[in-house]
Amino acid sequence: MIFKPYKIFNRITDIPIEWLIANGIKGLALDADNTLSTHHSQTPLDGVPEWLNKAEQSGIKLMMVSNANKNRVTPFANKLGLEFTSLSCKPLPVGFIRATRKMGLKRCEVAAIGDQIFTDIVGAKLAGVKPILLMPVKPETGVSFKLRRNLEKPLIARYKRKGLMYEEVT
Repeated sequence: MIFKPYKIFNRITDIPIEWLIANGIKGLALDADNTLSTHHSQTPLDGVPEWLNKAEQSGIKLMMVSNANKNRVTPFANKLGLEFTSLSCKPLPVGFIRATRKMGLKRCEVAAIGDQIFTDIVGAKLAGVKPILLMPVKPETGVSFKLRRNLEKPLIARYKRKGLMYEEVT
């Protein structure tokens, strides 16, 4: 199904780097808003810089893939030391394909991490990369966001029932 993520996590920092490596993921295409920061913020979420650093030190290539314009993405990507592609046109696959090429990886080696089913997950699936869904950090206020979030709720509940929510085995 085009809307089905590979796995669901609460926050990006909840994704074990070891899990990524064990699943053959060598590169990450990262959304910005509600993934690395809150919507339209230039401040990374707690723990994000450290998590990104750990991922890079583990040999995972990182790239920000955002629908935002270059003026929004550039300062934030620079702050995090990430390459990026802006105006990615998600859910079209073009931004993800561009990112995999820039990382020098095959699409099957890349995962896309984002918080929206109808942009991040669909775009990743169309591009042939593994889509990882995150729960939104903070609700957006725009009408289109509220509509999309309401449409996502039953899908997310279904995916959680089917065991797509990552749970640490202790």
